[in-house]
Amino acid sequence: MGVRLVVVDDHRLLAEALAAALQLRGHRVVGLGSPARAVCEVAAGRRPEVCLVGVDGPGGPEAFDPVRRLRRERPEIAVIVLGPVGEPGWVAAAFAAGAAGYVRSDERIEVVERAIARVRAGEAAVAVEVLQGAFDRLLRPLAEQDDEALRLLRALTHREVQVLVRIAEGEDTAAIAAGMAIASSTARTHVQRVLAKLGARTRLEAAAVAARTGLLDRVGRA
Repeated sequence: MGVRLVVVDDHRLLAEALAAALQLRGHRVVGLGSPARAVCEVAAGRRPEVCLVGVDGPGGPEAFDPVRRLRRERPEIAVIVLGPVGEPGWVAAAFAAGAAGYVRSDERIEVVERAIARVRAGEAAVAVEVLQGAFDRLLRPLAEQDDEALRLLRALTHREVQVLVRIAEGEDTAAIAAGMAIASSTARTHVQRVLAKLGARTRLEAAAVAARTGLLDRVGRA
């Protein structure tokens, strides 16, 4: 049995093409429009069961204000967002605005149709690969940060790591020398080598690099 649909997209031609494909599969498109922010006006008085909202993105959370407004004014309508998987927060922002489903805008019509069936049944609809793509982008900065920490840690000798820890704790050269029972000149040499390997000009910069990359956390775990 077909579903009553409203289709809106930032690109009118895409909205028309999707609407035509869905009608051929037995669904009833009761409203069609562009841009996506016009979804509330297009849906008004047409009693759709599901609204398909195509957005360009990625952008800020305000891009989903029309979805938020539609859910507030017509909570009985399920919304599926058709969009890219470009930024880690993009998919999450769609669901936070009240979307029941998220489908990549370049997906096959069969995938869109399955999402329609799921949200109509009161379920969330999001493909595994969409979630995986979002999580990959969320986790990649952490992985890159960790890789940098490992690279720097491997560049430092055991003694230099000890010196870096003391630098981060705010010790000056005299305190480092006394704490490690080494000559001040040796401590000074270690400090200079640590700064050079971290690409830092000052002790403060070295401490900042260690904190930013999580290098000191790696030292603690080791």
